[in-house]
Amino acid sequence: MNERIASLPKAELHLHLEGSLEPELLFRIAQRNDISIPFSSVDELRQAYRFSNLQEFLDIYYQGMNVLQTEQDFYDLTTAYVDRCAADNVRHVEVFFDPQGHTARGIAFETVVKGIVSGLKDGEARHGISSGLIMSFLRHLSEADGFEVLRQAEPWLGQFVGVGLDSSELGHPPIKFSRLFTECRNQGLKLSMHAGEEGPADYVREALYEIGVDRIDHGNRALEDPELVDEIKRRNLCLTVCPLSNLALKVVSHMSESPVHRMLEAGLAVTVNSDDPAYFGGYMNANYQAVADGLSLTSAHIRQLAINSFTGSFLDDETKMSFVNEIEKHD
Repeated sequence: MNERIASLPKAELHLHLEGSLEPELLFRIAQRNDISIPFSSVDELRQAYRFSNLQEFLDIYYQGMNVLQTEQDFYDLTTAYVDRCAADNVRHVEVFFDPQGHTARGIAFETVVKGIVSGLKDGEARHGISSGLIMSFLRHLSEADGFEVLRQAEPWLGQFVGVGLDSSELGHPPIKFSRLFTECRNQGLKLSMHAGEEGPADYVREALYEIGVDRIDHGNRALEDPELVDEIKRRNLCLTVCPLSNLALKVVSHMSESPVHRMLEAGLAVTVNSDDPAYFGGYMNANYQAVADGLSLTSAHIRQLAINSFTGSFLDDETKMSFVNEIEKHD
């Protein structure tokens, strides 16, 4: 199965760019920017990457991004991720970035975007990996804060394929951002929201019915609501599940509890993604292998996951089908 996974073309639809900041690169950037960090070595930092819930992860995640200061930092972060994608035969990526995590530190919006965009363009030139950039709002902040970020983003909206909603889920339902996401839709952006990771199935329902999202990130707990599952299937709405992330954050206690197999059997457009791979110990192929082993997936299941990764993307239909055809000829 390892060779099968490695050889299949894949798209990644749920990746937080800041979550791909490997400890080695974090230390190099910190040294370059003369920033002190509370860890004496890469190994000590890796030891800190043991979490019991989402909030514990977020605390160290935001601490780690403090080293990112310059356009070069964001470029280096992006190219390191794309290089890793090339090693896993990932052919298209749609990546989140969290501007509020940077502008709150006094980093200019354009510094962040210029570095990321140039890194993605360089990655396409070197590896042929296409990309889409998704500006994600932090749900623990207010909707007014989100509107301010959207205002700052206006000169750059043409660089984005969509917007997302992430950070602490509990207590911050999708409906909190209904006006903001309506405006983003009016601006021509696709809508994606994290829902049903720690939050209840009702959060997925809100994202679907009240916001009208184009994609659900995670969506695990949607399986608790059969009517919701039927509606997700009817709409052919993509779910971006992150197996190693779910395991690291105790969303599941064992990989055998991952919802991927149940979603496949229910006919849902589920995909496999790495979320924050520097923190959770695995990029795309590692996540595919984890569910293949933990759920005893067949080659047909793996093939369907790869197909879903392209059909669930925000690529145009012709490009989607070219990738699907490539996968179908792969056998």
